[in-house]
Amino acid sequence: MNLITIDFETYYDKDFSLRKMTTESYIRDPRFEVIGVGVKVNNGATEWASGTHEELKDYLQSFDWSKTILLCHNTMFDGAILSWLFDVHPYLLADTLCIARALHGVEVGGSLAALAIRYGIGAKGTEVQDALGKRREDFTEEDLGTYGDYCINDVELTYKLFNIMGKDFPKQELRLIDCTLRMFVDPVLELDLPLLKQHLKDTKQEKEDLITSSGVTKKELMSNPQFAELLRAVGVTPPTKTSLTTGKETLAFAKTDEQFQALLEHEDPRVQLLVSSRLGVKGSLEESRTQRFISIAKRGLMPVPIRYYAAHTGRWGGDDKINIQNLPSRGVNGKKLKSSMLAPKGYTLVDCDSSQIEARVLAWLAEQEELVSAFAAKKDVYITMAATIYGVPEDKVAKDQRFVGKTTILGCGYGMGAGRFADQLQSFGTVISLPESRRIINIYRDTNWKIGTLWRNLQNMLVNMSRGESGSLGPNGIIKYGAKRGRHLGKPICNAWIRLPSGLNMRYDDLKYEQGERGLEFSYKTRNGYNRIYGGKVTENVCQAVARCIIGEQMLAIAKKYKVALTVHDSVVCCVPTDELAEATAFIERCMSTTPLWAEGLPITCESGNGKSYGECE
Repeated sequence: MNLITIDFETYYDKDFSLRKMTTESYIRDPRFEVIGVGVKVNNGATEWASGTHEELKDYLQSFDWSKTILLCHNTMFDGAILSWLFDVHPYLLADTLCIARALHGVEVGGSLAALAIRYGIGAKGTEVQDALGKRREDFTEEDLGTYGDYCINDVELTYKLFNIMGKDFPKQELRLIDCTLRMFVDPVLELDLPLLKQHLKDTKQEKEDLITSSGVTKKELMSNPQFAELLRAVGVTPPTKTSLTTGKETLAFAKTDEQFQALLEHEDPRVQLLVSSRLGVKGSLEESRTQRFISIAKRGLMPVPIRYYAAHTGRWGGDDKINIQNLPSRGVNGKKLKSSMLAPKGYTLVDCDSSQIEARVLAWLAEQEELVSAFAAKKDVYITMAATIYGVPEDKVAKDQRFVGKTTILGCGYGMGAGRFADQLQSFGTVISLPESRRIINIYRDTNWKIGTLWRNLQNMLVNMSRGESGSLGPNGIIKYGAKRGRHLGKPICNAWIRLPSGLNMRYDDLKYEQGERGLEFSYKTRNGYNRIYGGKVTENVCQAVARCIIGEQMLAIAKKYKVALTVHDSVVCCVPTDELAEATAFIERCMSTTPLWAEGLPITCESGNGKSYGECE
């Protein structure tokens, strides 16, 4: 197997660049041009090649890519150029940017320049700045040679980084990087252009209707101070929050603010109308994203941009200004974007979701045997919880009571307090009093007391890590942790980590503590400051990270036979031949129901749907 490291240098100007465009739109734009490419085969000397498109295509296709690992720094970019423009499809895609995210955390700079400095392997040049607005034909022979030297240096830095970072990098994670990148580099999904155009028209009309029906001006709806006055006029105190930027109290009018979302269920219809109008006017995300889908549809197939290791826990995230992870799924109109994503002719999409994966992982990690056994027996644990809460037989549990049981199981496993639990239920349209919320929380904790013990054990783990100690927790010591104490800029520092089943670490850099009213309060460093961390939060981090390890193994098992088109949270969406749909579905479900060897005793199951479109799979 060969390793070929490459780096493309491409035309850009003030208005045409990756700073202002998505990767997909930049590469597929008529203005796009490859100036040249640096190519290094194994540890040989790096070559610089420049020429016409056909000359470069002949050169790049001269290599045997069927037996080659492609290495780049940001392979989503360089790999897409190879695939879309030169019809080159390597055996495996590797990426030092992805590896750096996994090794150093998403909070650390992963640029080639930053990593070169971090590892002391050289410096990235600045010659690219002199190429602004220059086509290949605009370069003199001398300038093109200088630009080639710059590109060669980038290739050499990437190769050196891979030899350092990739040396002990888990092989399974390398395959997962490849699987993730191929969703973008080798796309298969088509887009329904007529449906998207109609959806854009409907979305714009709905927004105008909301403004008209609210009886207020667009300016009043969009201005935070004026909107706050509108709420006060109907007897509502505007919700507030502490700004992460300034640390001061500010109005909580964002889509992600639970208190604001809860006002959509307010008993006063005037409040509901104001809030829905505000969200409709301010919430242009659906409109802009639909327009982006339309633009992609006009250019070709839909590359699915999924970022490998996007979160602290290792989970995937959205990328390239299209967050596939949070496409709307409720209501007829809410599913239009999903419904526009189509399997190619002769194929069907299968969406398989790992059922209650975090709740199952939590019960297993805490060794809460009764709950683990209930999951294993395929019992409706939501009904069981509701029956305990309301003191009724399981066959007498009402639909709304089951919903409370479900919310309790899925929401209270990480130490949620009564106030937040009541707010969460209210955001779903179920109103309970604070005393009733406390009663439910206490019942959950009494029933699942080992989960509470896990919170306390992980809180103690923070104490141990802050002292530079190591240890393990959970079934067969699955949670391994450690820390390294030292000094940075003359100050003591403690970099802590939890080793995951994948072989990667979940990092808590510069772990600190101070004495609070209820004991030691811990925090760790992020790019936006310090995040508070405690036993319940660590439990959430660990459960999500372990669930991600499981989904990753399942995805790789599926990818051996069927194309993985995308992944969203705990689900894997595959593109399978329609004439073998039953066989493919059975195979995918079998993969998604398989417990990894390291998680013996963890009951895993799944549910799937299929359809011509992604929206039909639900």
